[in-house]
Formats: sequence, C-alpha cells, structure tokens
Amino acid sequence: MAKALETNFKRIETKYIVAKDQLKDLITDLKNYLVEDDYPTSTITNIYFDNQNFEVIKDSIAHNYNREKIRMRTYIANPQLDSKVFLEIKKKDSQGIGHKYRLVSNPLSVTKLVTQGIADKHISDPDLVEEIHSLRNRYKNLEPRMFIYYDRYSLKEKHTIKGYPYTKIRVTIDQNLTYRDNNVTMFDGNSGQPLLDDSHVVMEIKAPGEKPVWLQTVLDKYGIKECKFSKYSTAYHKSQGLPIEHTTIEPAFERI
Repeated sequence: MAKALETNFKRIETKYIVAKDQLKDLITDLKNYLVEDDYPTSTITNIYFDNQNFEVIKDSIAHNYNREKIRMRTYIANPQLDSKVFLEIKKKDSQGIGHKYRLVSNPLSVTKLVTQGIADKHISDPDLVEEIHSLRNRYKNLEPRMFIYYDRYSLKEKHTIKGYPYTKIRVTIDQNLTYRDNNVTMFDGNSGQPLLDDSHVVMEIKAPGEKPVWLQTVLDKYGIKECKFSKYSTAYHKSQGLPIEHTTIEPAFERI
C-alpha cells in the first residue's frame, strides 16, 4: 500500500551551520541512532513567491503576522511543465512551532493560483486556496521572486533504539545552495549565486518536541551550536546587498 501523503506538519525545526570537514564523522555518530530516509538523496528546487518590495519576507523577518512564507517546491532534478510540485505555506505560531500546509499540483496551476488567484482543476484543497486568497489580499501582486536550489541528504530516527523512545526525529543536510532573484523559474537549470560558502553545509533537525539527550550529546561532541538561519531570508539579504548575521543561539536549544 502506498504511503499516504502528509499535507499538514507541526514541528520544531532547529538549524546549524556545519563545517564540511566534520560531516563524515558526524554522520557516522548520528547513524548510531538514525538511518537513511526512504529517499536519502534528493535535489530540491524552491520558488518563493513575494512582491517586488519583498513584503512577505520582510514581515517574516520582523515577526509580523505568522511569519509566513509561500513557496513552490519540487524534488525532481529537471522539472517540466507537468512535473509534480508542492505548493507550501509555512508559518510559525506564538510558541515558535513551525506549521506547514501543502498541496500537490503542477507548476503552471500553482503559479496561476498564487499570482492570479485562479484555482483550476489541478488544485484540490479549498482550505489552502482560501489561505492563498487571504495572503493575496495582504500582499498585492505576488509573483515568483526567489529561486533557491540545493542537494539534500536525509536521515530519520530508527523505530526502535534501545533505551530511547521513538520521537520521529529527522535530520537533513543541505549543500551546494544556490539562489537567484532573476529568471525565477524552475525550467532554466540551477545556476545562480552561492547562498553559503563552499566549506559549510546547513543541517536541520526536525522534531515534534525538544531534542533528545542523545542528539544533543552528539552535537556537543562536535561543538555544533544552533543558529538562526533562513534560506529565503539569507537569499533576500544577499540579493539586496544587505548585511547578514547568522546568530548562534544560547542555550543550544531554543524554539525558532
């Protein structure tokens, strides 16, 4: 039986900038508790929707509303007009817990919904459509505004770990991050500017609650500290020539 598609997510995401020369040993230690995901390697292409003044990401940075982001995502290396894509709305509640809502469609139908407010026969989630209409009323003239691409390696928690409860931990490692704010389309390759220097990667831990002790112990072994890092926010700052600061969070765990 095929696995049911999840369309609503509620979790805490913590992010880390990790040196590449630590990766091999770090992954070895993580694999005492984690296994590779069903599809451990993937390419991820994102199109973030915003207006010309970047009001969506500016509100997110300022913690206005629910810090929404609107994006179209695909895991297909060379997407076509009829490729499977996800339209996703990401939010954070007052507790700092992330929520993600998504539907599956194709690039043309998703773009038409976000930019024109038109839901065709390939859009099947009325609640998410209503949410898009609300965002379109707040942010006028939404359009594809930022392209972000990266290669991802994914791990998930083993279902049974002796002495530890199963808590549905996922760890992802992203590298070769690229962005562009011109020619914002999925159909013209992954060219662009580097989002991060080549000696580092972005690691994310996704969990339904606080990190277990074993995971914090592994992070402490390598001196890896959580930081505030948003791919879209970083791409926005870089594209506009604005200063960027990836702030380390102390203590090591904080809901963001």
